[in-house]
Amino acid sequence: MKFHKTTISDCLRIELEKRGDDRGFFARLFCEEEFSSAGYPLEIVQANDSFSADLGTLRGMHYQIGNSEETKVIRCLMGAIYDVVLDLRPNSPSYMKWEGFYLDSDNRSMIRVPKGCAHGFLTMKSNTEVFYLVDSFYNPNAEHGVRWNDEKFGIIWPNEPRVLSDKDANWPDF
Repeated sequence: MKFHKTTISDCLRIELEKRGDDRGFFARLFCEEEFSSAGYPLEIVQANDSFSADLGTLRGMHYQIGNSEETKVIRCLMGAIYDVVLDLRPNSPSYMKWEGFYLDSDNRSMIRVPKGCAHGFLTMKSNTEVFYLVDSFYNPNAEHGVRWNDEKFGIIWPNEPRVLSDKDANWPDF
């Protein structure tokens, strides 16, 4: 795996190192030793799968608090997403900043979302599937979010969402 720093502190864009031949390729999606060697140890306790049938489905901006804070590794298995990481850590050099990433089934890139950051994505194609590795168990009592279009952050989405849950539409301003 190749780890690339982003403008968000401790957020990484991860490229797969493919080993290929005439049959296709093989690549690691996760290796605890490689993450640790890069300075980002990660103990995975849960793997999640998200499927969105409709183009323009927005999911986010979510985060967990307290002992349930999560580090996530996100990959788009099918379709395409515009993935956004928003830094909500007051002591971070990138506090209140966001960065967007285009992830799809062709580029096979992944994003490491650090604890204390909100995360969300907008589907750029119909029938999009997203896979998450997570280092903390989901706790509904620790779930929080901010509105996807909160003016305080100025997140620029490539398109207006077409499908949005009531919960995601009604997260409070920060």
